[in-house]
Amino acid sequence: MVLPAFVPAAHWPAYSLFTIVVMVALYDLFLKLQTGRHSYFFSYSYAQKPAGAEDAADEPAAGGLAPPMLGIAAGIVLIGLLSEVMAKTLDAGLAGSGAPPILAPLIVATISASPEILTALRAALANRTQPVVNIALGASLSTVVLTVPVIEALALATHHPLTMALTAPQMVMTLLALLAATINIHDGETNAIEGLTHFVLFAAFLMLSAIGL
Repeated sequence: MVLPAFVPAAHWPAYSLFTIVVMVALYDLFLKLQTGRHSYFFSYSYAQKPAGAEDAADEPAAGGLAPPMLGIAAGIVLIGLLSEVMAKTLDAGLAGSGAPPILAPLIVATISASPEILTALRAALANRTQPVVNIALGASLSTVVLTVPVIEALALATHHPLTMALTAPQMVMTLLALLAATINIHDGETNAIEGLTHFVLFAAFLMLSAIGL
């Protein structure tokens, strides 16, 4: 989302194709790690991994990955269609209201991600950190490295350039968020003050979005 700002418009098809290949490869690798050799990373007792668990995790699951992959694909298509309908409706409803341009997509994104958001909040309030991390990883990966390639592929198929680049303020906010996350989790522990920094960054993002940046 940063590099497209520096890629010449004439070369957008090549970069889009590169993005699709890389993101699909990353998602495939994550699925293999999550469901295979390193599945214990996402469990509550990974520190007490029993002997032989790694070998057992390598065994293919019953039914294979085809059914869940088909279910994920169907869900993405359905969510994409519903999001498009909601976006058009909100655009028409907010026309002439003076609301910032990002309001409609922000509402659509919030509603689309509401199941993950509510589940993560309940887990956090119950002091269950591992489900929060799992949900954050799953939601971000499914959004970025699975949905984006589908959109990029549609843009290539229809020969319609798609601009995925962040604005300068958004790039700065992304860098600050990554820097804060790196500092906060480098020792494997977090606290409320460190968590508050991320809420402050999110509030800054909302403020910048409200003023059109």
